[in-house]
Amino acid sequence: MNALIDLITVPLSFGFMQRAMAVAILVGAVSAVLSCYLVLKGWSLMGDAISHAVLPGIVLAFLLGIPLAAGAFASGLLAAVGTGYIADNSRVKPDTVMGIVFSGMFGFGLVLFTKVDTDQHLNHILFGDMLGVTARDLVETAIIAGITLAIVLVKRRDFLLYCFDPQHARAIGLPVGLLHYGLLILLSLTIVVSLKAVGIILVVAMLVTPGATAHLITSRFDRMLMVAVAVAIGSSVLGTLVSFHINGATGPTIVLIQAAVFLLALLQTQWTTASAPAPAERP
Repeated sequence: MNALIDLITVPLSFGFMQRAMAVAILVGAVSAVLSCYLVLKGWSLMGDAISHAVLPGIVLAFLLGIPLAAGAFASGLLAAVGTGYIADNSRVKPDTVMGIVFSGMFGFGLVLFTKVDTDQHLNHILFGDMLGVTARDLVETAIIAGITLAIVLVKRRDFLLYCFDPQHARAIGLPVGLLHYGLLILLSLTIVVSLKAVGIILVVAMLVTPGATAHLITSRFDRMLMVAVAVAIGSSVLGTLVSFHINGATGPTIVLIQAAVFLLALLQTQWTTASAPAPAERP
């Protein structure tokens, strides 16, 4: 029993692990809530697109001497709005436009990064550096995550109706355009808040896996939100502790545990379906 307690208390005796745990929980919570809407809307690729498109904004923000989060947010929002504009004004399908825009902006960001003289390692941008989180990073993450969560929870029913049936939402007078771009802005904010923790590449897993797991377990949206948050926070806490003991990268460990939980939920769902009694035939 003491050994089990030590597995938890020893990592948390270090300040950097305490900050990493706090950031992991904050990022997990806000990503999980938004992931439910992305899964329902079918915007998983949009999260991938924006997460890659923030790289040039980060580099330009560094060159201009402004906060990196501001540059990342501006770049991600530009990619989201640009994708919608091109899709609405051309015959190219939205998924194709997203692929072109995010790969082009990601390539542009990589070219800029190689030309900038900086001691920032590319791996920290791509995969995050959760153990390097400072007190200032923690405060910024808490503020952005708190604002994002508050907006989503206050407008959750409007966002739900828009994601489920935008035509009905428009018919009853909801501002569909505002909800559309509002969701994109919240998605960009969530990606910005997740960059320090899991990086550009892994953030898409944080934005998809909790919602997809919850969608397998329940069909009610309120329960889906609770399950997604529980999965994300539980995986974040466990992944942070496990990464300490195995001396591994924290962000990828969290993502790996989330993927394992998804597979367990998938297997449990298939087993339940297979073991359910067949409906009785009418005589």
